Amino acid sequence: MKTLVIVAHPSLETSVINKRWVEELRKYPEKYTVHELSDVYPDGNIDAVKEQKLVESHGNLVLQFPIYWFNCPPLLKKWLDDVLVYGWAYGSGGDQLNNRKVGLGVSAGIKEEDYREDGRYRYTLEQILVPFETTFRYCHADYRSFFAFYGKENAPGGNEEEETEPGAGELEKSARDYLHFIDHL
Repeated sequence: MKTLVIVAHPSLETSVINKRWVEELRKYPEKYTVHELSDVYPDGNIDAVKEQKLVESHGNLVLQFPIYWFNCPPLLKKWLDDVLVYGWAYGSGGDQLNNRKVGLGVSAGIKEEDYREDGRYRYTLEQILVPFETTFRYCHADYRSFFAFYGKENAPGGNEEEETEPGAGELEKSARDYLHFIDHL
């Protein structure tokens, strides 16, 4: 079965990493369904039943998003709240995620060294993403960790002119590595 990739980016058209990952995923429509929440729900009103049927019609599930205030964008949080409900995702009769392989694809605008216990923000990306892991484990899904692309951000208030976007080679490698991660959930 195909892998469903739920893309939650508040501005995918201006993205570098997430946009490139989506472009790469779309080259293989026989393997991946790319579902951009902002395109489907510009008003934020999620059709939970439609989303549940979409998840049910696929094998693996990947949530792709930029780290947004050390969490996910609001529309993805709303999707989780509206779609992963009692009786469907967990609880009495809620078995739709049982043993389903689930992973995350995240872009982190912060340097990897800042995501360390001795780094600027004192927490690893793995620690920051624990609520997602816990959510999927609670739903008896087979959580398979995350794929991350770390950014090159300077300290808040730093010189924006010094910030650099990833080079073409780095961007292409991340796209290939991301698909490899998904294929080996």
